[in-house]
Amino acid sequence: MPSDLEKVRNIGIVAHIDAGKTTTTERVLYYTGRIHRMGDVDDGTTLTDFDEQEQERGITIYSAAVTLPWKSYNINLIDTPGHVDFTAEVERSLRVLDGAIIVFDAKEGVEAQSETVWRQASKYHVPATCFINKMDKVGADFFASVDSIRNRLGANPIPVQIPIGAEGGFKGLIDLMTMQAVYFTPQEAGAKFVEKEIPPELLDEAEHWRHELIEKVAETSDELMEKYVHEQEISQDELKAALRRATIQCRAQPVFCGSSLKYIGTRRMLDGVVDYLPNPLEMPPVTGHGRRRKEGDPLRERHCDPNEPFSALVFKIVAEKPVDLFFLRIYSGRLKSGSRVLNATRDKKENISRVFRMLAKRREQLDEAQAGDIVACVGLRHALTGDTICDLKHPIVFEQIEFPETVISLAVEPKSTADRERLAEALAALSKQDPTFNWRSDKETGQTLISGMGELHLEVLCRRLTDDMNVPVSVGSPRVSYRETIAGAAEAEGRFIKQTGGRGQFAVVKLAAEPYQPEPGAHNIEILNELKGGVISKDYVPAIERGIEESMRSGVLGGYPVINVRFRIIDGKEHEVDSSEVAFEAAAGIAVRECLKKAQPTLLEPIMRLEVTTPAESMGVVAGDLNSRRAIITDTHDRGNFRTIIAEVPLAEMFGYATDVRSVTAGRAGWAMEPTEYRAVPKHVADELLSTGYV
Repeated sequence: MPSDLEKVRNIGIVAHIDAGKTTTTERVLYYTGRIHRMGDVDDGTTLTDFDEQEQERGITIYSAAVTLPWKSYNINLIDTPGHVDFTAEVERSLRVLDGAIIVFDAKEGVEAQSETVWRQASKYHVPATCFINKMDKVGADFFASVDSIRNRLGANPIPVQIPIGAEGGFKGLIDLMTMQAVYFTPQEAGAKFVEKEIPPELLDEAEHWRHELIEKVAETSDELMEKYVHEQEISQDELKAALRRATIQCRAQPVFCGSSLKYIGTRRMLDGVVDYLPNPLEMPPVTGHGRRRKEGDPLRERHCDPNEPFSALVFKIVAEKPVDLFFLRIYSGRLKSGSRVLNATRDKKENISRVFRMLAKRREQLDEAQAGDIVACVGLRHALTGDTICDLKHPIVFEQIEFPETVISLAVEPKSTADRERLAEALAALSKQDPTFNWRSDKETGQTLISGMGELHLEVLCRRLTDDMNVPVSVGSPRVSYRETIAGAAEAEGRFIKQTGGRGQFAVVKLAAEPYQPEPGAHNIEILNELKGGVISKDYVPAIERGIEESMRSGVLGGYPVINVRFRIIDGKEHEVDSSEVAFEAAAGIAVRECLKKAQPTLLEPIMRLEVTTPAESMGVVAGDLNSRRAIITDTHDRGNFRTIIAEVPLAEMFGYATDVRSVTAGRAGWAMEPTEYRAVPKHVADELLSTGYV
């Protein structure tokens, strides 16, 4: 494979569930020669869905990385899940990718998770191409799908192809760059195609969309606009180059069409990856700070250059025996097997024993990887997802990956007392692998509570505990993961003073607490040091901050984590002999709890963004059911004989919704939801929850 960075593409395939990502990936692997027989999602035989649960459920759960050749190019491809419960897999993949193929169902157009992955791609400034798949499906409408991308995503989709026919009559596509009709031969798995003159009956439509292509691309380029206005000819090379620039700048998205299942259009989409998505050299340098971040320190840069100091980001961990597998995006320098590196995030030295290029679950050992590569390695001991590893002499810490808050919990218990210790070890391994999973022991009930992004997410993890880790568990009913905050301001003093002979313990901390609304992606607790006059030694301030952070893990209403609070350290006292870090940590914890009690503690619940697509005749009954669930309908869309309802609804009201919505629509409705924010529980609902002890 080529090592020239201009010939490298790091891309991901992302989409709403069931849009055809994994089938598209399977076709790509076949056409690039990585596999010689295509698998099927329904049969559980695809290369990238290699986990037993993925094969059983027919969905992607874990992102899978594959490296493949296309013509003279080297493509690192990540296939990601579409289900919102596994959104962390998409988040961390997009964080390290240079481009994305966003797949849409030609019948459905933009769906709920389409919007989510689009927002994630925009957050990390990832250029994208669009592939409108399933053109052979009943109800497929290429042009309506393009309109939905433009209207619902605020994007600038520019078709570079249009389909020849649709549904059962879908035969091929018209390439608007070359103005040729392309027909594929399904009997040979689409590996061969024929280019012909555009049929006369389609020529007017093709010329219309060719004109649209030129006009839209010219709008992104002053040079082409000058030619367009003066009706000068614009060559295919000029058009391609301008569209490539606009795509890399996220100002346009080339649109392709096809049917991966019927082997139509996938090869041309792959050509579009090479033509329009950036190589690592075309991406801006990544920035970071020193390992001991100080205020005023300038940002440091790393360019995609094998000759710069080594730096990489750990974006995924797979817990395996005997050693864990760590996935890396290398941003600069070279990484050799057997090398020693610095985990700058943890300030620990680490060893890289072996480096691999991945093909789903298969590995190809490498002696060396370099800037622009996505690889896996073994040997790291301290690293977690989002950590930066780098050259020992040139430390840098990149921005970490932000993951959403968990929204749902379950109580789990080992089926035998002997498995209790093994359960804790297994849960620790799962939480290391999955940043959207956490667990804790409830001190009052003795239960172990696991938290995640949805019912399916936790169901998959419980199966892993039983099947993969041999720790059978009993599982309780799903519970909402509430949070707590404050509605007012308060001050309180925490005193930790003990004298039992010999050296005692002495610390006094006074805190002020007030509501706080963090910026997107920022930590939801802010701590400000406003001590004056040296009343407390600077050496004790980190202990106070630790005490605050630790106490925020459990609130005063239902014991849920506290968020969106600003604490100011305003006063305190110390003793020259008896004061210690332990004492100040304890005093800060006491002050926190007193502040929370005084500052109008408030229960928060997760609010979900819900999208329901229902037949028009069921619109009224679906909307009425949502109103009974405390939902707020924010928008509706029409698409043929179906209506799409977009609403905000408390997660607590959505248990059992799948059964109910199927019942009232005779099984014809589809729905998806994702967490958006935490919002105060209405007082009458909160009072009932607290009085019944549910929370």
